[in-house]
Amino acid sequence: MNAAKRLEIFRRFHEDNPEPKTELAYSSPFELLIAVILSAQSTDVGVNKATAKLFPIANTPAAIHALGVEGLSQYIKTIGLYNSKAKNVIETCRLLVELHGGEVPQTREALEALPGVGRKTANVVLNTAFRQLTMAVDTHIFRVSNRTGIAPGKNVVEVEKQLMKFVPKPYLLDSHHWLILHGRYVCQARKPRCGSCRIEDLCEYKEKTSDD
Repeated sequence: MNAAKRLEIFRRFHEDNPEPKTELAYSSPFELLIAVILSAQSTDVGVNKATAKLFPIANTPAAIHALGVEGLSQYIKTIGLYNSKAKNVIETCRLLVELHGGEVPQTREALEALPGVGRKTANVVLNTAFRQLTMAVDTHIFRVSNRTGIAPGKNVVEVEKQLMKFVPKPYLLDSHHWLILHGRYVCQARKPRCGSCRIEDLCEYKEKTSDD
């Protein structure tokens, strides 16, 4: 895909949604971190239902740590893999209190040292909470990047590097959100909704669907 096509794709994304936001509900970097940890292999809707009950009771590292694994599990048991997630969150909260003064660190290295936090989660937090130029590649972004031709790659790290290189700089900060939303609601896994797609004429996918 050439630079002119990419520029027009992101210009249209920006035109349609000038200030894209994550669909996870949060009011602080810490709440976002916990929500993203919980969202692995789960839906944002499901996570939001759980955190809507949890965060009014405990929304700081010290407060959640005080719940313990069993206490936290009661709030998140509707989420997939909640047992392992509860253990990771409790340990993460302990480390945040002991090593970071209860604050969420603002470097990828420090974030990835926390249990349950991988590269994607770290990138989400850095980009969304701290507005750093990072690219969190999930299944939606990986699919959209390869299917459209925006930034093909064999694995998520490769796609991440390609996107960081090729997304036009004026649009890079918010591009993660646009690509996720596009993959979630338009360029879906089983059958892309090409008839409803704003970038159908620019997309290089060969097997476009005729209806929406």
